[in-house]
Amino acid sequence: MYFTTEPEGAPALPFYATVLGLVCVLILVVNGASLFHNLSSLNGANAVQGQTARVSDKLQNLNVLVMDAESSVRGYYLSGSDVWLGPMRTASAEIEPQFRELESLLADSPSQLKNLSQLRTLVRRKLDVLDQTLAVYRQGGLEDIAKIAATTDSKADMDEIRLLLVIMQQEQNEVMAARRAAFYAEYQNAVLLGIGINAAAILVIVLFYGLIRSSYFARLATQRALQHANENLESMVAMRTEQLSVLSRHLIRLSEEEKSRLARELHDELGANLTAISIDINCAADELRTEHAHIAQRLDRARMTLVTTVELKRRIVEDLRPSLLDNLGLAAALQSYCEEFASVTGVECEALIEGDVDVAGPMHAIAVFRIVQEALNNIAKYAGARTVIVHLAREAGGLALEVSDDGVGIDVDAVSKPKSHGLLGMRERALLLGGSLQVKRGVNDTGTCVEAFIPLAAQAEGALAPHDLPAPALSVPPRPSAGGHTQSSQPCSTLLHTPQGLDGQLR
Repeated sequence: MYFTTEPEGAPALPFYATVLGLVCVLILVVNGASLFHNLSSLNGANAVQGQTARVSDKLQNLNVLVMDAESSVRGYYLSGSDVWLGPMRTASAEIEPQFRELESLLADSPSQLKNLSQLRTLVRRKLDVLDQTLAVYRQGGLEDIAKIAATTDSKADMDEIRLLLVIMQQEQNEVMAARRAAFYAEYQNAVLLGIGINAAAILVIVLFYGLIRSSYFARLATQRALQHANENLESMVAMRTEQLSVLSRHLIRLSEEEKSRLARELHDELGANLTAISIDINCAADELRTEHAHIAQRLDRARMTLVTTVELKRRIVEDLRPSLLDNLGLAAALQSYCEEFASVTGVECEALIEGDVDVAGPMHAIAVFRIVQEALNNIAKYAGARTVIVHLAREAGGLALEVSDDGVGIDVDAVSKPKSHGLLGMRERALLLGGSLQVKRGVNDTGTCVEAFIPLAAQAEGALAPHDLPAPALSVPPRPSAGGHTQSSQPCSTLLHTPQGLDGQLR
């Protein structure tokens, strides 16, 4: 697996994706323009149709006004009543406004304006004739009207007006038909354009679908590759972690074996040599005491230095491998260590032993002892506790250990810190024998509690056999008295020694 630290450039879309986006925008713009044009054409067609309808209404109204005016004049001739002249007066008042409205409606058609001008001339002439006949009727009577009717052709005037109205109506209809045809032609073009736009949109959608599909499968492949890489990385981390854990347990086992070997060599070889030196010094001092007293005094001082060296050797051997653990068992070793811890640190330390814990093998016993030793060392350095309880019980299948104090407690995050070598060492000692170890806050969130369980049935691979461990009691050369007699040897010392963790600290 390769990693790169080169800075990546700004992310950018592929060129074809940008082109498809621009095409989509162009399609939307063309579609909007087409819709606007179609709407304008429809509004124009509706306007033409409305204009034609209004022109037809106005022309029909003109025809009705002229016919009503003529009919009213005839009724007046027959009855002589002015009531019949109402339509005549209405026509005279409304015809001119009707012509002005027609002029505004037909302003865009020169031919229609020309016809309208002729129609206005005919209508005005017709109304003038009617006014003249009314004046003649009022002066001469019905006989003069009959003479005028015989000499003029009023029917021809009305026919000409009607014909001109029909012509104007027909021309207006033709204009509307032409506009309708143009509208339908534009509508067909718009339909074709819409079909083309829809086809282009479908094509773009298909292309986008292909783009999204390829992008999805590419992202899915990337996710699968990333997941596979993560799984490989996790398995590699788990494998390396297991290897480091196995190595740590192996180093712990080698350390205990090396300590046992050193303790045995110091006890056997160095102890024998020191004993021989002590015997020789005692003999030489006794021979020279009468004649060379000053030399005997020097030998006595050398003998005292030798005794101090023997005590130092004893403490080193005890640190490497507690003799009580092999001579009296795990319970006695823990009791003695807790008492010496209390005497050295001033912290009240109580050891509670339940059950037959001495059945544990040498490797199990030294593991429990080292865990207690590390825990008490940690308490002495950091906890600030006043009371410590070491509880070891024989349970079904193993040994249950609990070391609790009433100190400041431990942070939850400190347990998982990589530099907590002391805690890791205790945990690895438990795991070496197939057990477990847990560090947590104490009861009511006070102090720290270390809990461990060491199964007795599961023997760790490569565990030390009993014959590999130093079992003989350590001896100290006798100390001669002032009269040349040797005193009894001092009892075995289990002075407190709190070795540091792998990095010099536990927490």
